[in-house]
Amino acid sequence: MARVKLITRYLLGALLVMQGVNHFVNAGVFARIVPPYLPWHLELVYLSGAAEVVLGLLLCAPRSARLAGWGIILLLVAVFPANVYMAMHAELFPALPVSALWLRLPLQAIFIAWAWWYTQELQPVPEEPRPGPGFRANAVE
Repeated sequence: MARVKLITRYLLGALLVMQGVNHFVNAGVFARIVPPYLPWHLELVYLSGAAEVVLGLLLCAPRSARLAGWGIILLLVAVFPANVYMAMHAELFPALPVSALWLRLPLQAIFIAWAWWYTQELQPVPEEPRPGPGFRANAVE
């Protein structure tokens, strides 16, 4: 289980870094997702992109993985209104299927649960007790 957790931690970290970089490469697309009641759309896109890159990198470092997990959860909660706005205004994103926009909403919960996993310390598997010196399994009394 520890190996699976390590591999998936790197996977989530890589996904976050790639998505964060994408915020800079396609900033205009991401700015359209920001709800109109929020100011500074482009600045928020850059801020969230930088946060994704930093948190993705921190998640890959064992010492900072727990902190990064909490940071990822906070980030995902913070950007959730943008995902809701995007789903409710699908006409602004004609290249994307409406079903995909709505699917992103429950998918956010899966990503939050995934990040939460890294906030928990992995408990070691208890070892079977070993007999002390002088123990013989087939000893006759």
